[in-house]
Amino acid sequence: MNVITDPLFYPLAIVAVTALGLGKGGFAGVGVMATPLLATILPPLQAAAILLPILIVQDAISVWVYRRDWSAWHLKVMLPGGLLGIGIAWALATQVSDAFVRLVIGLIGVSFALNAWFGRQSPEAKKPSVPGGIFWGVVSGFTSTLSQAGGPPFQVYVLPQRLPKLTLVGTYTIYFAALNLLKIGPYFALGQFSTANFASSVMLLPVAIAANFLGIWLVRRTPTGLFYQIAYVLVFLISLELIRSGVMTLIRG
Repeated sequence: MNVITDPLFYPLAIVAVTALGLGKGGFAGVGVMATPLLATILPPLQAAAILLPILIVQDAISVWVYRRDWSAWHLKVMLPGGLLGIGIAWALATQVSDAFVRLVIGLIGVSFALNAWFGRQSPEAKKPSVPGGIFWGVVSGFTSTLSQAGGPPFQVYVLPQRLPKLTLVGTYTIYFAALNLLKIGPYFALGQFSTANFASSVMLLPVAIAANFLGIWLVRRTPTGLFYQIAYVLVFLISLELIRSGVMTLIRG
């Protein structure tokens, strides 16, 4: 069976799919680090393609767990935007650098977290808007396709609305499960589903599934207030990592 033989691939991939599992379990955004981590030794699109089958399996588990906890309104508004974002990413995949995508999303995420901590905040939850949902859906679909980094844009839009914890997690889970299925066609069209890539995905599935259940267990035992505090910290730290990896990619040039 053809697999990737780089000796650094599997140690890095195990860390990456563990992060994906925790993210799919409910700590939204943790998995953003997965593609940049693998992209240190693989082309970014190849790294994203290896992770996609793993994400789809994790999605199936998480959707079943959170099948009763989700917001239909948010999905109806954000999914059309997400589909448009996937289409734009497909059209621009060979023209937009992964480093640029990481930098933009990193800067958005850092600004969002700093504003949440130090800006003037209303004591009431922010009301969702249709234009905002479509816009951030486009951004998340675009960045999810190019570097599996759709989490921060989703959180920028939804976190200020202060949804119940499990509703937030369930909506995030179902939204990205739908996006990941929609990305199959573009990835095939871009020639990223090779035998070696798929075989490597299959070998990593046991770790990915175990991490997924660990994430589900942790989310259900984390108080809502603490969960939101962790979510903002994760957005900030992950965004810093996206900026760092984007800058390093540009330097290596």
